[in-house]
Amino acid sequence: MKKTVCVSLIIVAMSVFIGFQHADARTPAKLKVGQDGAQVAFLIGKVQAISPGDKNWRFLRLDDVLKRDDEVATGEDSRLELIMSDGSRVRFAEKTRFILQQSDFDIQKKEGRVRFHLSIGRCWANIVRAIKGKSVFELSCNNAVAGVRGTIYRMNVNEDESALVKVYKGRVEVSKWTGMPSGEPLSSGPPKKVAGPTPIPGPHKVSMEEWTYIVKSMQQIRINADGIPEKPEEFDPEEDMNEWVRWNQSRDGVEDVQKDRREESLTGDE
Repeated sequence: MKKTVCVSLIIVAMSVFIGFQHADARTPAKLKVGQDGAQVAFLIGKVQAISPGDKNWRFLRLDDVLKRDDEVATGEDSRLELIMSDGSRVRFAEKTRFILQQSDFDIQKKEGRVRFHLSIGRCWANIVRAIKGKSVFELSCNNAVAGVRGTIYRMNVNEDESALVKVYKGRVEVSKWTGMPSGEPLSSGPPKKVAGPTPIPGPHKVSMEEWTYIVKSMQQIRINADGIPEKPEEFDPEEDMNEWVRWNQSRDGVEDVQKDRREESLTGDE
């Protein structure tokens, strides 16, 4: 009898422990990032990162903070969600590799600059609509860059470097990727000396290789492996539905209340 009771207590204790682990995984992490960085808010499986100058990769954990130019690789059956300083959230599927090129936010000016570059894999972005001014949010791959002010969209990058951008809410400007921008941090210190005026080049003929499309809500655009885009077209939400989309929409639902509160604090009395 005592042995049966003891075994039952162990099973109950294990169940409670597993329940706590599951709750911790689903509970959004408290935002700890400052002006620069992206915090791990949700993590499943094994995800590794490496910083410039480091020789060895490290495993990421909940609440870890990624810094500028950190490279990240998600393993099989893994998921990663990052929260930015402005409350935006970006998620990455399994077997995805990317670089956090820039992530900073000026609280006083309510301006943020965030740039991710995907080498391969899938990414989902839920961007707050309150950021303004010189704010920038971009997802890029070797053949395209998708920039927004506030929306929900995703990007898939295949092994042959072809890409797919789907917009679920808002508008996304998709154009040819021309290389990593300089990504200077937002000014937050004392005034600095500005260089004198320089000549501005006059009008020039736009190369046929340059292109830009506005992709609206419930539209998608495909970019071929050679960098040539197809025209934006509508997609069927039912045909689009899969496990990755359902999971992201579920996560968006979990974060909606906190996101709305964050946006209200950013907009103030406006």
